[in-house]
Amino acid sequence: MDDFLAARSQMAVSLGFHIVFACIGMVMPFFMAVAHYLWLRTGNIVYKNLTKAWSKGVAIFFATGAVSGTVLSFELGLLWPEFMKHAGPIFGMPFSMEGTAFFIEAIALGFFLYGWNKFNRWFHWFTGVVVGVSGIASGILVVAANGWMNSPAGFDYVNGQYLNIDPVKAMFNAAWFSQALHMTLAAFCSTGFAVAGVHALMILRKKNVLFHSRAFKIAAICGGVAAILQPLSGDISAKDIAKRQPAKLAAMEAHFKTEKSAPFIIGGIPDEKNETVKHAIKIPGVLSFLAHGDFGAEVTGLDKFKPEDRPPVAVTHFSFQIMIGLGVIMMIVAAIYFFASIKKKEWLGKAWLYKLFVWCTPIGFIALEAGWTVTEVGRQPWIIYGIMRTADAVTPMPGIVYSFYLFTAVYISLSFVVAFMLYRQIRAVDTLYDVPASSQH
Repeated sequence: MDDFLAARSQMAVSLGFHIVFACIGMVMPFFMAVAHYLWLRTGNIVYKNLTKAWSKGVAIFFATGAVSGTVLSFELGLLWPEFMKHAGPIFGMPFSMEGTAFFIEAIALGFFLYGWNKFNRWFHWFTGVVVGVSGIASGILVVAANGWMNSPAGFDYVNGQYLNIDPVKAMFNAAWFSQALHMTLAAFCSTGFAVAGVHALMILRKKNVLFHSRAFKIAAICGGVAAILQPLSGDISAKDIAKRQPAKLAAMEAHFKTEKSAPFIIGGIPDEKNETVKHAIKIPGVLSFLAHGDFGAEVTGLDKFKPEDRPPVAVTHFSFQIMIGLGVIMMIVAAIYFFASIKKKEWLGKAWLYKLFVWCTPIGFIALEAGWTVTEVGRQPWIIYGIMRTADAVTPMPGIVYSFYLFTAVYISLSFVVAFMLYRQIRAVDTLYDVPASSQH
């Protein structure tokens, strides 16, 4: 493995782990706040116990997210010094604001965890809401920085120089809204289905059923709503990418030839040498509609770009297909759940419905990782789209391969620690928070 590949691999591994920790850390405080609100309104002690149980999970993921995020900030400077030299002054503003949001989140979480029976009960609840809002703000600000890499703005690039820098314009670049919306919904969808799946499993095992049923309902509703809204967000993103990054859209769809009434491809194996797609289902005109709102519109293909300027088609296409496929599955499961809640309430206690959510436990995070792969790999060979190539931004320092092995081991170890802590927490729920029905109020 050469140093360039090692640097990219290390960044990919770090982001791959951090994105899971970060998304759970963004969403779980909202679940916690919903449960807390329901306790304040109903007096049902099950919701109080649920709030306390989830708050411990929030603390775990806040700590791991902080560690993995700090590592990433060091890696940006260590692995990509040329990139940070030029990009830092331009898109440093959202990172600075993200640091502020992180400190607010840390303070609010401290208030919440140690504020039981010490604060006014509604103020205590409000501190939990602040944890969630700050977490979402942190995520949006980081995505705004990534959006700048996909849609550079806020400077003039003249003769290799970055002039007339405007950090505000850089932060609110053309890509920030669509990416932030898509990412936020993805966080709620993946976390919602994962949490609902864990509690559904406990219900099937008949472990503290009342507690887990309340938890399942909150997570399933939040995750389900996000899953149903996500295609709308995807449509906004597709139209945005078609305008700003046509090469990425072409790689996502393995669209080699520029043509009108371009088909939407389902599945298929790209053959980059012969510029064809084998074994694909093609729906005529749909890609043109998704990209431009017109079934007859022309969609730019990879033939409009030099070979050295094309993204890796196979990786981008397969990742996009995985994201779309798993997203559709979650949307269908969500639709079934909401249909049952409104029209077929007798389904809500059926084992098959809980099994659906158990099977869906990991797929939200798989879709999340696939979507992030589309975003990053689809931008290649650029680290700043159209301005700086990834190969020109990497560190010249030798021996990065050893750093890659070390950090990979650290992240794998951290994941095992987190999994162990969560396992203990779930086991503890059945002994600490098993409340008889007669004492719920």
